[in-house]
Amino acid sequence: MGMERQEKVAAAFNLAESGYGDRPDLDDDGREKRTGTLVTASAHIITAVIGSGVLSLAWAIAQLGWVIGPAVLVAFSVITWFCSSLLADCYRSPDPVHGKRNYTYGQAVRANLGVAKYRLCSVAQYVNLVGVTIGYTITTAISMGAIKRSNCFHRNGHDAACLASDTTNMIIFAGIQIALSQLPNFHKIWWLSIVAAVMSLAYSTIGLGLSIAKIAGGAHPEATLTGVTVGVDVSASEKIWRTFQSLGDIAFAYSYSNVLIEIQDTLRSSPPENEVMKKASFIGVSTTTMFYMLCGVLGYAAFGNRAPGNFLTGFGFYEPFWLVDVGNVCIVVHLVGAYQVFCQPIYQFVETWARSRWPDSGFINGERVLRLPLGAGDFPVSAFRLVWRTLYVVLTAVVAMAFPFFNDFLGLIGAVSFWPLTVYFPVQMYMSQAKVRRFSPTWTWMNVLSLACLVVSLLAAAGSIQGLIKSVAHYKPFSVSS
Repeated sequence: MGMERQEKVAAAFNLAESGYGDRPDLDDDGREKRTGTLVTASAHIITAVIGSGVLSLAWAIAQLGWVIGPAVLVAFSVITWFCSSLLADCYRSPDPVHGKRNYTYGQAVRANLGVAKYRLCSVAQYVNLVGVTIGYTITTAISMGAIKRSNCFHRNGHDAACLASDTTNMIIFAGIQIALSQLPNFHKIWWLSIVAAVMSLAYSTIGLGLSIAKIAGGAHPEATLTGVTVGVDVSASEKIWRTFQSLGDIAFAYSYSNVLIEIQDTLRSSPPENEVMKKASFIGVSTTTMFYMLCGVLGYAAFGNRAPGNFLTGFGFYEPFWLVDVGNVCIVVHLVGAYQVFCQPIYQFVETWARSRWPDSGFINGERVLRLPLGAGDFPVSAFRLVWRTLYVVLTAVVAMAFPFFNDFLGLIGAVSFWPLTVYFPVQMYMSQAKVRRFSPTWTWMNVLSLACLVVSLLAAAGSIQGLIKSVAHYKPFSVSS
């Protein structure tokens, strides 16, 4: 209690000394007063979690079956919620209530674990961000192709040879992203994030509704307790690899740890941010899990063991064709915005590094302002930004063209990012901040949890890589890969 009182006194002293304590419009760090609540934080988490990962859940449940599939979904949700609760205590450090604020996930790692772990965390974060932008390029191209195919099937019948070029759609998507990427920073595209959130909820709900309609229409496909059947649907080795890959797909569906600290930074100071964030994480993750369970379970009930990798583009649904089109348009709009949300941190990192490395370079630091017509305002143009950001979009598109496989790539991203960002760093930060003794019961079981999740991530990565290799071997350029 003595230490706690000293920390409170020190915090009050620092607040008074800074001069911010007398400013009702400012928080203790001198920034504008935060107004976030339990409701807004819960909403942010739900919109951050629900995304393109929901599209593959019916396929993932089909690989695992009625028993293990839902159980794995629940297990991932519990682990995600638990580790999010640990991460909530790391928003402030060294004390979770009165310590100094950490504005980003990386800052929290640096404050609690030091510079070396911060660098490892940065590598994991940026690898994840790059992977997601490639995955979104693939997913958007497939959905664009699905719109064309849906209309073709409606006109010519369900057995028609309706094909679409992934490559052409990726080039179109890349062109859009090159234009959007010239916006100088994330604050200029705040509206894209709102649109993306609405679209993700829209296409997820459409997929759920179509699954319910298919079941109500009398569909009774084969669905078993253990999922796809060896010798009927798949070989024994395929069953194992697909099981591993499905773990990666489910992990991808729960990846939001990257933005949790940023969400917490929107909360008002009282009640304590960590307490509110823990409640918000529980509400957000439990709501998302119920939604995922409905999409995965009802999707499996609708399609059975032949559930497509993407239930809006794999053409388990043909009619009403216009609703399938609307769902895929929502996916395209969502991922156009989401791509920018994920690539802006990469842009800012590289550009900040380049400016510090070559401070006198006119190419890197020079900027001209273009006056837009019709009173649209001024638009800053940078030669370096134009070249570097265009190059990044082109490179991600080229990789996507080489590996245009929705399920396999999403599984790989989920596998690579789940253990370090969702489990390892939150566990290590919590133990460092709480000064958990080595080999104590808490230290032991938390490390066992971390090790078990590492094994799951490695197995999921292996399954996804095997799936990529197999997909590359059988790829036909003018079909849509779901």
